[in-house]
Amino acid sequence: MTTSAYQDYANELLARSMSAANAFKGFDQEAVDRIVHAVFKAGYDNRIEFARQAFEETGTGRLEHKVIKNVWASLLVYENIKNQKTVGIISEDPVRGIAEIAQPHGPILAMTPLTNPTSTTIFKTLIAMKTRNPLIFSPHGSSRKCSLGAAEVLYKAALKAGAPEHCLQWLTKKHPDYLWHIMRHRDLSLIIATGTRQIVKEAYGSGKPVIGIGPGNVPAFVDASADLALAADSIVLSKTFDNGTVCASEQALVVERNVARRLKPLLEERGCYFCSPAQAEKLGAIAFDSTNHLMKADIVGKPAAFVAKRAGFRVPAGTKLLLAPCEGVGPDYPLSHEILTTILTYYEVPTVRKALEICVKLNALGGRGHTVSLFANDEKVIKKFIEHLSAGRICINTPATQGAIGGTFNTLTPSLTLSCGTQAGNIFTDNITTSHLLNIHRVARRRLNARWFQIPDATWLDPQVGAEEILRRFNRNY
Repeated sequence: MTTSAYQDYANELLARSMSAANAFKGFDQEAVDRIVHAVFKAGYDNRIEFARQAFEETGTGRLEHKVIKNVWASLLVYENIKNQKTVGIISEDPVRGIAEIAQPHGPILAMTPLTNPTSTTIFKTLIAMKTRNPLIFSPHGSSRKCSLGAAEVLYKAALKAGAPEHCLQWLTKKHPDYLWHIMRHRDLSLIIATGTRQIVKEAYGSGKPVIGIGPGNVPAFVDASADLALAADSIVLSKTFDNGTVCASEQALVVERNVARRLKPLLEERGCYFCSPAQAEKLGAIAFDSTNHLMKADIVGKPAAFVAKRAGFRVPAGTKLLLAPCEGVGPDYPLSHEILTTILTYYEVPTVRKALEICVKLNALGGRGHTVSLFANDEKVIKKFIEHLSAGRICINTPATQGAIGGTFNTLTPSLTLSCGTQAGNIFTDNITTSHLLNIHRVARRRLNARWFQIPDATWLDPQVGAEEILRRFNRNY
């Protein structure tokens, strides 16, 4: 294939997207909201079929949980955005003389990951249609069919509600050079990069504005002041959700030894199996590629019994999670890295100080800016962890998966794109939503700053007027 063929394909896609973008400019809020409602309805009404397709194609996670993901992505996101103003004047302050006007970005390239293929498609379509931005989907190669199938259903619903033609498109070509040329096309406005570290890195290398994400590697600390039954319930609920495929799921449980004696039976009652050191070593070998520093794809989102068998041992029937003891953090400890499956790395430590040290190291190893989980009712302990851990989402007494994506256990913005801030190479530290897909233009009417005009221009040239004196004059009579 010649370079011109890749470029021609990119030109065709972006030309159609630009046509949709220009058409969208003439839509009012009522027309936009009608489209968004139609997309929500299509996403929700097809939630079970979308989940079935994702489960069958990817072979990861749990069918019923993929249905719930689709509900989150449709119902919770729609409820959060449905009454937002995203067209024309969205706020006006007559005193300040400032009016804010919402404008779309234009064509957006949106990746969908293996772990959340249909739910991410629903989510990104909703926030893009609400902000009048055409989307071009680029699905993960192992979830291509279900992602694009969902996109087609949503596109038909949007068209029927009056959306412009080509407001949703998707890559029909698999060769990576097609994506390379689209990422760098002059008419592409933005990339939302949700997926592997490699795809996020490639997006940033395109030179285009990027809304990116970072890895999770979420540490969870259970303090002596915590409600231990609540902690056990929450951790198991979160880490077993879709077999641990959400990047906000707990990756390591850190607990003091005196607390561990009481917490361990509670976890066992809820289906957790505590591995021996030898079994943990075997898990590390089959779960993490130490050469390329990546989790191994063939165990992502797999049931605990499957993972244990792959590692060469068996677990009791009904086992939900494998708790694998670990003595350190870093390259020599494979299970201290992010692994999106039913393995929960386990650290027993002598003190809260040591627990904080382990959590900070886990966070720095591969989770800066993402999420941490803390079970405690001692505000001093909570304060210490907040001060030392770098996380955009610090979930207190909450299942990390459900807590981080928002809308159920807390009032964080419901989102399936969790950005991690500059510490992870992202520009935002937010749950991404409609506000991130708008350019806000400001109309500024004449409003004189009387303090500025009360001071003669000659003052600025007077070397005798220092900083404290100018502050006194600037604020005189105010």
